[in-house]
Amino acid sequence: MDDHINSDYKTDILAWINHQVELLRARRLDELDLENLIEEIACMGIDLKHELEHRMELLIMHLLKCKYQRERISGSWRGTIREQRRRIARLLKDAPSLARTVDDYLDESYTAAAARAADETGLPPATFPPATPFSKQQVFDPDFLP
Repeated sequence: MDDHINSDYKTDILAWINHQVELLRARRLDELDLENLIEEIACMGIDLKHELEHRMELLIMHLLKCKYQRERISGSWRGTIREQRRRIARLLKDAPSLARTVDDYLDESYTAAAARAADETGLPPATFPPATPFSKQQVFDPDFLP
């Protein structure tokens, strides 16, 4: 492996990626930076899972805020709900295998979402039930607003 290309991984990831793509397209597999390439591909899957979890947390937090502070529902909250649903749908379209993890992330995201909703609303944490009050269908239904 050329030291210059290997150093690009640490100093200019975009140049490194472009070079790896060129090598792949040219079928020059023996020149690939396999160690870093494997690492990056593995991280891509983790990043997608983290993005799904983060977007579900934001979505559920805003659904909770709407449910427990109906008098304060704003266009901003509705917009965030709509945007997170749209982005989650796109993420699941681009990576359908993530759909198998939605049920797990629904529960995991709820805990963090309830804590954040308590922080943002000033309501006591006990206001929010220990498990999500929303079904998966409600969370993803574009017309559902508690």
